[in-house]
Amino acid sequence: MTDYVILIERTEDGYGAWRPDLLGCVALGDTVEDAIAEMGDAIRFHLEGMREEGLPVPEPMTIRSAEIEAV
Repeated sequence: MTDYVILIERTEDGYGAWRPDLLGCVALGDTVEDAIAEMGDAIRFHLEGMREEGLPVPEPMTIRSAEIEAV
C-alpha cells in the first residue's frame, strides 16, 4: 500500500484537499475530517482510472515534514 500526502486548505465554504503527486485529484468537505474522507475516495477513484487506461501509477514524491510555526 502506498501512502500519499494530501494538502488541506481552509476555503470560504469549508476545506479543500489535493494531492500534489496526482494532478487533478481534489476533494472538498465541510470539515477537515470530511475533506480527508472525500480525498481518500478521490485517490482510489483516480488510481483506478489510471490503471484502467494503462497509465503508470506515480510513486509518491511529496515528503511530509514537520510543521513550522511562524513568528
